[in-house]
Amino acid sequence: MIGFEENEISKNSNGGTEISKRSIANLIDDNLANEFQIIASRVRELNPEKIRVYWQHDLAEDPEVQHLKNHNSLNRFHKLVFVSNWQLEDFHTKLGLPLNENVQVIENPIVPIEAHQKESDKVNLIYFSTPQRGLELLVPVFEELSKKHDNIHLNVFSSFKIYGWDNADQAYEPLYKRIREHPKMTYHGFVNQDTVREYLKKSHILAYPCIWKETSCRVLIESMSAGLMCVHPNLAALPETSAGLTTMYQFNEDVNKHANLFYNYLDHAINKVNTQEIQNYLKFPKSYADFKYNLPKISSQWENMMLDLHEKYRDWE
Repeated sequence: MIGFEENEISKNSNGGTEISKRSIANLIDDNLANEFQIIASRVRELNPEKIRVYWQHDLAEDPEVQHLKNHNSLNRFHKLVFVSNWQLEDFHTKLGLPLNENVQVIENPIVPIEAHQKESDKVNLIYFSTPQRGLELLVPVFEELSKKHDNIHLNVFSSFKIYGWDNADQAYEPLYKRIREHPKMTYHGFVNQDTVREYLKKSHILAYPCIWKETSCRVLIESMSAGLMCVHPNLAALPETSAGLTTMYQFNEDVNKHANLFYNYLDHAINKVNTQEIQNYLKFPKSYADFKYNLPKISSQWENMMLDLHEKYRDWE
């Protein structure tokens, strides 16, 4: 993975940042990539002989990015790349990041989910993000909905093992236990990406009562590509990621109010998802996600940016 740096955290991780980084790196010419040091989120040692690109995946309040308030630190990089316009604006507002030719937004890529047929006599819901992003809100809401709907099932793929942080799951073990013991829920923990993609083909609804400020959202993009009805709040970069094509509701900081609102939206989705009207509509957000976030398209944006930087800095000392 020439140019695309790994650090002590990322080398054991299979999260969205790492999947994006490794998939893009595989499509960039090695000779070009060898001229670069591309740092995803965590700055460690900088190589003065490389063109340095700082690729942001964190929030502006993250301790790891506070050094950008210092222009001497900022000037160590030839380019800063952000994964959403919302994230770039957040860095500009909170850290005073200048908006100029040294910043650029390039979205995270996916490999589109291939066309498939879903069962119409049941409704499979899915959650496939780390637990702190909304699982504690989803589980009690689903428990109540399961009393009303006989034909629903929730598959949960959630574990900090995706980052190599096995011990962090201990705090959520009581929640995982509730899922395991419920007849209409299945806890899968951490599995490989191919397994999640197969379950997405069997799923009808992304149930994502997100309470985490997403700078971009691979979970949402892949769910759109899989033809799911995506139920989530309008928090942070989620509206931008979805382009407003999903079942989105107003985020509420009050947990109880959020849960009640999510219950109503999810109940509506369960009732409507298998209707012909909704199935016809879901082809549109799929087409949007497949085009906008397509891996070859995003990789070309990276390559073009790198070629421009190489042209600009090839004679720098």
